[in-house]
Amino acid sequence: MLCEEREMAKKEYVPLFETRKVKGRILFRCIAASIFLGICFIIMYRIRYFPVGGKAERWTWIGLFLSELWFSFYWLLTTVCRWNAVIRIPFIHRLSQRFGKELPGIDIFVCTADPLIEPPSLVVNTVLSMMAYDYPPEKLSVYLSDDGGSNLTFYAMLEAANFSKTWLPFCKKFQVESTSPEAYFRTASELVNVQEWLSVKKLYEDMKMRIETTTKLNQIPEYIQKQHKGFREWDFVLSKHDHQTILQILIDGRGTNAADIEGNPLPTLVYLAREKRPQYHHHFKAGSMNALLEVLGFDANGGPSYMGSGCFHRRETLCGKKYEKNYKVDWKKINDKKVNESASFLEETCKVLASCTFEHNTPWGKEMGLKYGTPVEDVVTGMSIQCNGWKSIYLNPEREGFLGVAPITLLQNLVQHKRWVEGVLQLFFSRYCPLLYGHRKIPLKLQLIYSTHHLWAANCLATWYIVVVPCLCLLKGISLFPKISSPWVLPFVYVTFVHRAYSLAEFLWCGGTFRGWCNDQRMWLIKRTTSYLFAFFETILKLLGYSQLNFVVTAKVADEDVSKRYDQELIEFGAASPMFDILATLAMLNLFGSLGAIKKATMDADQDSKVLDQFGLQILLCLVLVTINLPVYQALLFRKDNGKMPTSVMYKSIVFALLACMLAMY
Repeated sequence: MLCEEREMAKKEYVPLFETRKVKGRILFRCIAASIFLGICFIIMYRIRYFPVGGKAERWTWIGLFLSELWFSFYWLLTTVCRWNAVIRIPFIHRLSQRFGKELPGIDIFVCTADPLIEPPSLVVNTVLSMMAYDYPPEKLSVYLSDDGGSNLTFYAMLEAANFSKTWLPFCKKFQVESTSPEAYFRTASELVNVQEWLSVKKLYEDMKMRIETTTKLNQIPEYIQKQHKGFREWDFVLSKHDHQTILQILIDGRGTNAADIEGNPLPTLVYLAREKRPQYHHHFKAGSMNALLEVLGFDANGGPSYMGSGCFHRRETLCGKKYEKNYKVDWKKINDKKVNESASFLEETCKVLASCTFEHNTPWGKEMGLKYGTPVEDVVTGMSIQCNGWKSIYLNPEREGFLGVAPITLLQNLVQHKRWVEGVLQLFFSRYCPLLYGHRKIPLKLQLIYSTHHLWAANCLATWYIVVVPCLCLLKGISLFPKISSPWVLPFVYVTFVHRAYSLAEFLWCGGTFRGWCNDQRMWLIKRTTSYLFAFFETILKLLGYSQLNFVVTAKVADEDVSKRYDQELIEFGAASPMFDILATLAMLNLFGSLGAIKKATMDADQDSKVLDQFGLQILLCLVLVTINLPVYQALLFRKDNGKMPTSVMYKSIVFALLACMLAMY
């Protein structure tokens, strides 16, 4: 009888997703194998035709050979990780079929740190989009961690709580996909119910205007402060770095009053500004996330790595629990647990959990919660979870699950990437190196995936060599590649062309455009020669004890002119920075090198064919780099808007590039 029941259970069991092999996997493997063969021929050429002439020729040849070896190693690393790519096809309708009403409760965390860099109106849109998540509202709780401790952000949250009573039923009624009201009203083209659509839009715009007006004044009007007891907390705030815990339950999803305009329940909404004191380290974003915890592609290789946002975790994983084979969750038992205390009582009793001293002499930040001591707490925390035996699954739904906001100016983008690549490189040289920390805990391929991320910054040296040295050697008359007439030119041309052609095809297949791909190549070069370079050397300085860990919050807002240029796909420079000095100098260097090569080829008609034959690949490399840098030349020499390169950057780049060219020809 027991066996029959088990057989029936197996027949009734329906999977929640299906795993399929990625299309074109055989083609990818064939192309990868041919590229590998081409790389072998390139290595053979470098060894066989090692120059025996002058000292400069030998050292430049060795440097280029080492750069090519690094690129080959990094390509091999990424190719191995993609060898068995799979995709997951979810069956959402089966979720309720399997669990019925016993779905687990979900806590969604939103973090903000500065009301000037991350405006409250932007934070409100994020919170509202989370509250409108397609999930039973009584099982959904949204928490905002305000590390800026700003009453402006708190006021915006009160506005969001009120507007959600209209916005959530509107989203459900018209199946709104972009549940961020700012994004929805900016892009919505079909008005299913004009009167209701305009009414909700008017409510949103009025709310946005009130929030932005208050933010500009940097002060909450007295009549507003009298509307909620939470504002009294700021009477005791000394500064954003020195204040008590502020915890306010703005919507208590358990209460009968927590309902929208149609009588449907609302999700729980909580505002938290954890305690901060100058004498205690607050551990940046990781500390913020842990405070919230304390108060409530490469999928086939062992699971994707956790990097950034848009990720769901089981609470047990973040609390340091190790996976066990007999692990099973009784959702009914968990859902039956109810908290009967009032919201005001919970606010007071839970404040101690977000205090500065609560984590002292506890496993938080070490074995529990997000890990401290690194600006990329997401990466090391995700790897620790997987090392505890838990598996992760990557899901890329047709409808975007979340909408995020990223910096749209080039400088802020580079600053953000510098922080990321610096953080992961620090991990590689720490005890959290995936090849050491993950040894015998996670699959080797997953260790390699982490390593490709951790070694982003290390690409800067080889990239710099490829960008600078061939150009200078062209001016000096040193050939670094085989002649055009030589059969050895074939592997160089094949590897470069096929690798980039496949990249373009893949980009187009994923829904991109040719222009988007070109911009992607530009950003690839810009990041590797600027932010990755600074991240690499700053990491070295940290390892030597000459620099300290810091955390930079990047701006998520831009004025109207900047946004307009961004929509026109114009790169926003507009500020002086050492990164721009480097970028502009490298661009001018390759321009001068290309002009010098063209001059050398055209000065003497008899030597024209010989120059092109001997230096053809070097000239082509310089011309490709010039093409990639066209937006830089435009910003340096032709643009008149505020997004152009500063004049000081233009002068410095020309001087530095000319000096390098003269030294090369000396």
